[in-house]
Amino acid sequence: MNLADLKHFTDRRWDEDLLPRLVEYVKVPAKSPGFDASWAAHGHLQAVVKEAHAWAAAQKIVGLKLEIVALAGKTPCIFFDVPATGTFGNARTVLFYGHLDKQPEMVGWRDGLGPWRPVIEGDKLYGRGAADDGYAIYAALTIVAALDAQGAPRPRCVGIIETCEESGSPDLPAYLDLLAPRFGDVALVAGLDSGCGNYEQLWVTTSLRGLVGGTMTVDVLTEGVHSGKASGLVPSSMRIARQLLNRIDDPASGRVVDPVFHAEIPAERLQQAQRAGEILGEQVWKEFPWVGCNHGPDGHAHAMPTTTDPVEGILARTWRPALSVTGAAGFPGVDSAGNVLRPRTTFKLSLRLPPTVDGERATATLKKLLTDNVPYNARVTFDADWGATGWNAPETAPWLKQAADAASRAVYGKDAAWMGEGGTIPFMNMLGEKFPRAQFLITGVLGPHSNAHGPNEFLHIPYVKQLTAAVAGIITAVPG
Repeated sequence: MNLADLKHFTDRRWDEDLLPRLVEYVKVPAKSPGFDASWAAHGHLQAVVKEAHAWAAAQKIVGLKLEIVALAGKTPCIFFDVPATGTFGNARTVLFYGHLDKQPEMVGWRDGLGPWRPVIEGDKLYGRGAADDGYAIYAALTIVAALDAQGAPRPRCVGIIETCEESGSPDLPAYLDLLAPRFGDVALVAGLDSGCGNYEQLWVTTSLRGLVGGTMTVDVLTEGVHSGKASGLVPSSMRIARQLLNRIDDPASGRVVDPVFHAEIPAERLQQAQRAGEILGEQVWKEFPWVGCNHGPDGHAHAMPTTTDPVEGILARTWRPALSVTGAAGFPGVDSAGNVLRPRTTFKLSLRLPPTVDGERATATLKKLLTDNVPYNARVTFDADWGATGWNAPETAPWLKQAADAASRAVYGKDAAWMGEGGTIPFMNMLGEKFPRAQFLITGVLGPHSNAHGPNEFLHIPYVKQLTAAVAGIITAVPG
């Protein structure tokens, strides 16, 4: 296979076809069902699925089988199956994964940008979802088409593109049970929903954190009362909530306290973090949009991370637990806040877990810590809505390491890099359990400043072109 010729093919496809389609995709507010309870009535998820299916059906890929699979009451998915070519048999397969649902709007988009307003500016496509992860099905079938155009032998390729990943993939187990017999003997899982440490080489994700999420509500009164009359006697629901959160993490350091939420970091992951830290250096923490402040010695300081050591930073965001408050209720707006002691405080909690910590056990522990022996006998509830165990890749097979390095050198001029990611993809743990003998090529385009889930999210256009070619190169190395 001539990878230079293949890249010319994939680049042209991106310029002439895929990028314009992603522009249209960005316009559709196809929010994940966790953020749009009326998703079925709104029809946005169905619309992006139908559009992707129509595009795929129009591709001239010999033997392509394609269908929209929609179980009653569940979000739809796309399944495709392309037979092997050359000397490869059809028993062993490459399984592609991606999703078409999106995160909600989020505030803070800069002027001229917006979640459903695609803007190409330089080498970036701004807007929600193109990088996370709407490009996946288009890249996957373009890889197949490019290899076939080259006449390069490749394995049988199957794919599942879901539409509830951003909600924790609650519908996916049913589809896996339904479709797993059609996947074949999965030799390689090619997941395109991850990140990259920079835009200069191929990055392979080695692990993903788990996640416990839920809503904690502290009730003290049945209604608000005058703060002048009650404060000092009636305990503040906010103060009680703060005390309960202190049971989870240390307020000074942010270190999660209970050992149930921690795990030993494997030696291979420590070595990979060391190498990734050498590559990325200060970029590990400088990539984030830190707020500026004027109290530094030179008047130009900025907020600082928990550590400036690159390796410790990588481990902190990939193998250590961390608590975040991602939402709140029970607070009036600043303009309408009077001298009233509020009756309740509600926080939306997100606790990231090391990859090997059991999500169900962590959920039970978190609930117990928040609801046992509550100060002042206040009424506290914790309604869990997440309990996902993370994922740690099996030991990398020599063929995959060699193929990743070769493809990265051919496309980017540098060896591949391997690093854990801090996000959660429940699908990976599900598939790891179903196909324990498979190797995993988990990669993606969410690099520095791409800001997935936040404002100003973008797809780095040159990188996604290179990634498409690099993954194609790896596919041909799968053992037959």
